[in-house]
This record gives sequence, structure tokens and C-alpha cells, in this order.
Amino acid sequence: MTDTTDLRNRHIRSFVLRQGHLSPAQQRAVDTLLPRYGIPYENKPLNLDQAFGRSAPKILEIGFGMGDSTATIAQAHPENDYLCLEVHTPGVGNLLKLIDAQQISNIRIIQHDAVEVLRDMIADGTLDGVHIFFPDPWHKARHNKRRLIQSPFIAKLVQKIKPGGYIHAATDWQDYAEQILRVFSEEPLLENTAADYAPRPEYRPLTKFEQRGLRLGHGVWDLVFLRHSPD
Repeated sequence: MTDTTDLRNRHIRSFVLRQGHLSPAQQRAVDTLLPRYGIPYENKPLNLDQAFGRSAPKILEIGFGMGDSTATIAQAHPENDYLCLEVHTPGVGNLLKLIDAQQISNIRIIQHDAVEVLRDMIADGTLDGVHIFFPDPWHKARHNKRRLIQSPFIAKLVQKIKPGGYIHAATDWQDYAEQILRVFSEEPLLENTAADYAPRPEYRPLTKFEQRGLRLGHGVWDLVFLRHSPD
């Protein structure tokens, strides 16, 4: 098996492309709106200001699910631009529907593997922030190697963040939260904004799934780290 420490080679994917149910409305959104709000994956650096048509803080979101939180955040923060990555078509279609219905202009979507997008399209020192909300926990021990947040990936990701920029992860799996805390804490260019886990920042809305879990007594862990300059 290929070593996951080298992102130039084939890597263990952190997702499985499930078919999922694609509604007619989601399919229409993909057909009609993705050409406008989507950016095709290419093996060449992406000019982020050109992609959004302006110079503004750029936030990368990795894995936006059905896009409800993404739309809420982008609409509440028109001063930022959000480059959003997701591989599953129903989620892409749903976010495109929200963009259209709510007339959101500061979101662009790349439907492709985040590891390859980072490697090939995002230049170093160009991101003001990164959101990774509720990544697949791959909770069976034998599948833990598929988790997105591992040291080699974070070492590459941090290079894309400007000094002073942030990375914000959230999970409802305590075991994954502990792994994320360890991985982030061991990265020399990252500094925790809290003693360990952070309070949920106001900009991250509670999802319906999260609200249900909290009512049942389930935990949710937010981790917010800043990227500092190398010594």
C-alpha cells in the first residue's frame, strides 16, 4: 500500500463515494448552477481572487455535507469568500440550490478530493482560514487510517494558510477529537487558541443533527488553532 506521508503519490481516501439520493431539484442545480459557481479540478494553481472576482479573505471548507451551515456562514459574512470542497453530488446540488435561493455570491465549489485540490490548486500562504466540520469519523478502529485529519495532511494544509490565519475543526466523536487535538498540537506551525478544546465560535451554526445529539447528551468538540510564522 502507498505510504500516506507523501501526498504526491496515491493516498488513502478519507471518503467513499456513496451513491446517495440525488433529487431532481439537486440534479437541476448541478446542471444549471455548477458551471457558474463551480471550479473544475485542474492540476495547476488557482488564482483565488480571480475565481471570486475580488480581493477578500479566503476561507477553505473541506467537506460541507449538505451545505446548510456553509450557506448560513457565507451569508452572515459577506466580507469573506468561501472555497468549498465536497465529493458527494447530492450535497453539491443542495448547496447550489441554497446559493440560488438565497442569492449568495461568495461561495465557489470544487467537487473533488481535498487532498488533490490542496496539492495541485492551492498556493502556499493564500488562505485566511480553514473549516473542517464533522469529517467522517471512520469510527471502527480498522478504518481509523482513513480519517482525513492526520499529521501528513495537516503539515501540507498548514503551508496553505497565511501566518495569523486559522484552522477550525469540529467533531462529535470524542476519540476523533482527541486525535485532532494531538495532531494539531504536534504541528510546529500551529498554536491552540484554548487550553484544549475551544468554545464553539459564534460563526459556526448548530446543525439539526448536532442539536439532536446535544439534547441526547452527546458531546461536540471544537478545535481552533492559529498558524504562526516559522521561527
